[in-house]
Amino acid sequence: MSRLGMGVAMSEPRGFNRQAVLRWPRYPSYRTSGVEWLREIPAHWEVVRVKHVLTRNDGGVWGSEGGIEGTIVLRSTEQRVDGVWDISDPAVRELTPQEYAAARLVEGDLVVTKSSGSARHIGKTSLVTAEVEALDCCHSNFMQRLRVRRTRVVPRYLWYVLNGDLGRRQFDYQSETTTGLANLSGKTIGMVRIATPSVSEQSSICGFLDRETAKVDALVAKQQELIRLLQERRSALISHAVTKGLDPDVAMKDSGVEWLGEIPAHWEVKRVKWAARMESGHTPDKKVDAYWNDGNVPWVSLRDTGHLKDHDYISDTEYYTNELGLRNSSARLLPPRSVIFSRDATIGLCAITERPMAVSQHFIAWICHETLLPEYLLRVFGVMQAELVRLTMGATLRTIGMPDVKTLTMPIPTLAEQDRIVAFVRKETYAIDALIAKAGQAIALLNGYRTALISAAVTGKINVRRALEPTTTPNP
Repeated sequence: MSRLGMGVAMSEPRGFNRQAVLRWPRYPSYRTSGVEWLREIPAHWEVVRVKHVLTRNDGGVWGSEGGIEGTIVLRSTEQRVDGVWDISDPAVRELTPQEYAAARLVEGDLVVTKSSGSARHIGKTSLVTAEVEALDCCHSNFMQRLRVRRTRVVPRYLWYVLNGDLGRRQFDYQSETTTGLANLSGKTIGMVRIATPSVSEQSSICGFLDRETAKVDALVAKQQELIRLLQERRSALISHAVTKGLDPDVAMKDSGVEWLGEIPAHWEVKRVKWAARMESGHTPDKKVDAYWNDGNVPWVSLRDTGHLKDHDYISDTEYYTNELGLRNSSARLLPPRSVIFSRDATIGLCAITERPMAVSQHFIAWICHETLLPEYLLRVFGVMQAELVRLTMGATLRTIGMPDVKTLTMPIPTLAEQDRIVAFVRKETYAIDALIAKAGQAIALLNGYRTALISAAVTGKINVRRALEPTTTPNP
């Protein structure tokens, strides 16, 4: 079995529902394609390499720093992962006449990301529409422009193939990695194999996929809106509980803190540093292997922010240091139930440590005094985002300095009331989180169906020529 055959053969997309896709009819006869991952194709289709259906397969330009009179040069950052353009803040560069002529994009061109620090972004393929052509754009040197021979391939059909599941898998397996970057070239892109019917049938397939994927996308958008509303409800519930308490009839007073507003009259207002001991972090020298070999001390860094976004507790980290690393740096071993708080990049991500840990200089740790529950402090930080944004406005790189950290202020109810608030929030958010998870599962199923439908249509596993009359999308 070839390397490509092994890699592309038939793991199903997430959320795939074979029965839903196979409700569409099949072609009357098939033949062996000669490509293991493609298997059978309709008898009248052929298999070709992309290079044989192109009139151009060339890299882009970057030019020099330009002013407002320069040319828009599209980069990978203007492409979403699904291949749709998002040209909200493009680069404007000064190009020579030769560079402009060589890289100007026209309607029907396809642009492929060929170099990226993320494997997820390698092979992103976007179709140049009339609207994009009207912007008078060129493409950057990290991208490859494909211009098709229209007597052989409909541009949108090739876009569905390349930006679909099977096209992206071929890109993944044909890419090379150098210095941590995944790379494609015009040659490797040209080697991708596609199955093609006649141009007229390709157009029919595109019409079918445009219609059916639009239906799926509309359903996904509804689930995404539901998630947004549930998240707003969740945030409002936590904010009210943490800053107003659970008794609707309690007497209130002005907190004297703008973001807090009124709080229960019997609550205190303190700076966080007076309710918890603050510890800053540090990084043992990365060039000294002895500080990191056989590490047994979890060390929280920016590589762990993905976990912090979705979890209230942390017990494992991407990197581990050791006692020698701690002794030779300003990093300290923090006790369990410390509240860690990110002060760079995504500011205010928090979690409670479940074991002794250390943190990098991008984090602060708070060790709560006996009058403050870590879980309550965690919730306070969660509703403090607007204040954190205010403190970092105007900064080129988002960070909150230690002087500002020391000014952070919080409400403090009695310990018993903190405990009740934490329990209430846990119970109420559990129900909301279950609904959010259910909506997320629905999105995964819909996207799995969408991916499988595209793959089935562009490999001839289903016959869509008679499916263009108004119909109902099969339930994924």
